[in-house]
Amino acid sequence: MTEGKSSIVNYSLVKFHIGFSMLYLLIVMLGGLLYSLQFIGLYPFAGIEFLSPGRIRMLHTNGAVYGFIINGFMAGLYWAVPRLTGYRVWNEKYIGWFLAIALQSAVLATAGGLLLGFAQAIEWGETPIFIDPAIVAWLIVTLPQFTVPIYKYAKEKPLYAANWYITAGLIWVIMVYIMGNYIPQFFVPGVAGAAITGTWIHDAVGLYVTPIGWGLMYYFVPVLLKKPIWSHSLSLLGFWGLAFFYPLQGVHHYLWSPIPMYAQYAAVLSTVVLELAVVTVIVNFLMTLRGNSEAMRTNIPIRWMFVGTINYAITCLQCAFHVLLTTQKVIHFTDWVVGHAHLIMYGTFGFWIMGFFAYLWPKVRKADVYSRALDEWAFWLVTIGTATMWVDLISAGLVQGFNWWGLSPFIDSVNFSVPFWAARTITGVMITVGVILYAYNMYMTGRKAPMPVLEAKAQTSGGAA
Repeated sequence: MTEGKSSIVNYSLVKFHIGFSMLYLLIVMLGGLLYSLQFIGLYPFAGIEFLSPGRIRMLHTNGAVYGFIINGFMAGLYWAVPRLTGYRVWNEKYIGWFLAIALQSAVLATAGGLLLGFAQAIEWGETPIFIDPAIVAWLIVTLPQFTVPIYKYAKEKPLYAANWYITAGLIWVIMVYIMGNYIPQFFVPGVAGAAITGTWIHDAVGLYVTPIGWGLMYYFVPVLLKKPIWSHSLSLLGFWGLAFFYPLQGVHHYLWSPIPMYAQYAAVLSTVVLELAVVTVIVNFLMTLRGNSEAMRTNIPIRWMFVGTINYAITCLQCAFHVLLTTQKVIHFTDWVVGHAHLIMYGTFGFWIMGFFAYLWPKVRKADVYSRALDEWAFWLVTIGTATMWVDLISAGLVQGFNWWGLSPFIDSVNFSVPFWAARTITGVMITVGVILYAYNMYMTGRKAPMPVLEAKAQTSGGAA
């Protein structure tokens, strides 16, 4: 890895994407909290179509992916790729800022379209159809922005694992997005379309969020610990496992449906086998962390990443269990699935991103963290809140599933679920407060940053390391 070359990193783009990522995270948390109120009869905008719970829910999920996660990944890529390769990204002045502004425009246009009722009837593909071409174009332009420096480096030296994952994720997501947002809508309706939609749901996570997240972790963990990754061979084994087995498992969202059973069996088998690839990543990270107990206590970024990795292990074990046909009879369409989704998307990738930010923000702002106490409060509120929400939703899912399996009146499952839904709202408050404290600490850290003139002098004299 090429570390210590701050001159090849565009700090402005990193700061821009971190700022918008955190802004969207705050909105997403407030939206999720608002949505949860409908389940306990406290929704404040009942009867207002524009702010109906269904539209707020889409705003919550799409904002999490397109706003928070993608902006977070862009910040990480603008920092990591130049340092991994020794080359600047393809074009910062024009392409970099075009991509940055275009992404925010797409996020805001999507939010407006969803609130106005222009959503597509595709899970996680609700983005209004008139925005889809712009997103595809954005993904296509993003590809060379980061792969050009990786290609230059590859002509000189073997690629580090992080570069493999980043390159693959940027390529795969173009195909996956086109498949999920166009084929079910226009070409393959009905049951076959549902199978493709299920594949899209999972491949959006597994062939974009996962490889980019893994790739950035393979960069940040060794840098933060100042030691190499435990096993490079294991990282490549995880890569090929992801590439071969992840695309096959999407149908597991539709077990016991009219989809042919051979496709369902293939989805179950590939999901279980894929966990072996996931294990390679978890083992690699944890073995790299081994012997660094002091870092776990004092290093907030490492702590976020460690807990995110533990959450990853839990949610992947859960996934291997709940895709079994027998288990699906109980938990399908219940809050068990909702708990699983929260733990993987926020408890894992969200925690990793917050770890990246905790490391990057003081560096790009060239200032010490404003308050260690705020860091601690934010970490524990978010961690305890997320873990408790997961346990709560898993429990609610079992209650619902066994009620349905026993053929009890549906209203019984609703009544039994109300206490769990109230607990979810309480945990949502904890998480939201934690995120607000985290964001406030970042804001105050930014205010401590040196004045632009002083910063320029430091760079001229070689003081910006």
